Order: sequence, then structure tokens, then C-alpha cells
Amino acid sequence: MILDDFISITPTGLYCAYGDFYLDPQQPVTEAVISHAHGDHAIGGSQNVYCTAATESFMKHRYRKFAAVDFHIKPYHETFKIKDVAITFYSAGHILGSAQVLMEYQGVKYLYTGDYKIEPDATCEPFEFIQADVLITESTFANPGTKHPSAIDEIKKLNETNANIMLGAYALGKSQRIIQLLNTHCPTKNIMVHHSIMPFVKIYEDYGLKIGGYKMYDRKVMKSNLENQVYIVPPMVFHSYHKAINVVRVFASGWKNLQQQNGISLYISDHADWDAILETIQKVQPKQLWTLHGDGKHLKEYFEGKLEVKILNSKMND
Repeated sequence: MILDDFISITPTGLYCAYGDFYLDPQQPVTEAVISHAHGDHAIGGSQNVYCTAATESFMKHRYRKFAAVDFHIKPYHETFKIKDVAITFYSAGHILGSAQVLMEYQGVKYLYTGDYKIEPDATCEPFEFIQADVLITESTFANPGTKHPSAIDEIKKLNETNANIMLGAYALGKSQRIIQLLNTHCPTKNIMVHHSIMPFVKIYEDYGLKIGGYKMYDRKVMKSNLENQVYIVPPMVFHSYHKAINVVRVFASGWKNLQQQNGISLYISDHADWDAILETIQKVQPKQLWTLHGDGKHLKEYFEGKLEVKILNSKMND
């Protein structure tokens, strides 16, 4: 029997009372199961953190000695228990080390996707389709009007200009994907990376990811070469240099509002769009669908009379 209260929303985050643990808590807790290392899912300071090896590496870089008291590293497909709940990680395709969390209790399977995408990405493990009784899916872009274009087609748009480009991208995950795409599809571009992104790039390489060539940002290079330089910066830098001259401004995101006032739109998202969410639901074959991180009303309307849909919250994320 599916338990309606298996996962509950609390001020601290998603809580599983039957295992007495939190999924991606927003405050330090005793038992934290972490899907991936983005800051809105992985904070520092918890007692016991269960995650993949790559997630541990990213968290230790970001939070140093405050990352966790103890890490419990779990590879994909290895089942472990927290109290009476059996947990198994499966790749989520969001960033390196991202995991879906399959929880089994009293013969019922609950699958928490965390953030995910199902399209190919050479910089992280591919999404795995796992069948479950309850699918707890992110719904960041769960809107029938949202369809992400091909990331390859989007990155190729940068070949249309010879001007230097300031490219905003999240430091973890998006930047490494952009570097790999540029190397593969924009061979004339010289890639330079902001210093705050470099440690994450090195961690990717430590895990055997080949993202191609790049250099640390050099102001002299950028100033003396007015063509074919791409400078990848984190969002804070991108927005603080909103009046930067002699560059075309580009921001890699699935959000339309982040494309405004930029020289070239670059719709590259690391989240599932409407069609990808529907495909995931079809392959997981859940008896119930629970939605998180976004607006689940479109899914509720779409599946009315066919599948029970429960909207757990309406929190937006990046």
C-alpha cells in the first residue's frame, strides 16, 4: 500500500519519517540523502551524508571542513538501508554524480528524481529509467509550452559571430558541459574560464571526464584578441559586468528571462522539459505521480482520470 505520508514537506526539507532521514535538506540534519551537489540541494553541516563519490568531492570543495561530519559514499545500484528503508542510487543525468533515489519500504517503491535530464550529455552519467510505484519528479519545466532545443544546435549559434563572447553559466555542471560542447562544435573558439569555476573543472577531470581544451582567464589575451575568445563566468560575475564592452553577452539557461538583453540566446538546460517528463513517466510506469520544484498543475490536468497526481509544493529552482 502506498503511504501518502512517506515523504512530507517540512521547513527543513523533504522528510521521510519511516527512515528518519531528509532528501536534499535545506538545513543541517542528522541523516541527509543528497541527490546532487548544487547549492539548493546540498548544504554543509549535516551529521551523516549519503551520496555518490563525485557529490562528496564537490561538497568538500564548496564547504571545506563544514561539508559533513561523516560521508557515506554509495555507488549507483548498491542498496543500503537507513532504518527500515532500503535505498538505491541511479544516475539522474543532471550533472556529474547526480542521483535518483529509489526508496523501498513495505514492498512499495518510491523514486525521487532530484533534478534530471534524459538527453545525452558527455559530461555526466546518462539518465536511467527505473520502474517504481510512486514517481516523485521535479517539475521545473513541466509546461506543455516548454520544449528545450538541441544543445548542439544551440552551441553552434556561437559560430555565427567572430566577436568575443562573455558566457554566463553555473559553475558546477553547466560550465563543464559548455566547455565540452564548445570544444566539439565550435573549434575556432578559444575557451577561457573564470578562476572560481576551475576547481570544479579539475574535479570533473579527476573523475575521468574529457571536456577538451581551456585556459584560465587572461585579461591581456581578451584585450589583445578581439575575436573568437569565449570567457565563461559564473552568474554573479556575468550580472555584475552587465555593461562589459567589446563582448557579446550570452547566458546558458533554459529560462527565457535569462536570455533577455543578451546578444545571442543560448537555451541549454540541464532539466527535463515537458516531453522528457512525459517520457519518464511512461517508462517508470508509476501508480502515483508526486511533483516537486515547480508547478505540477499542468501534469495534474494532463493525467486527470488516468493517473493520480499529487503536488507536494510549488518551490521554484534554477
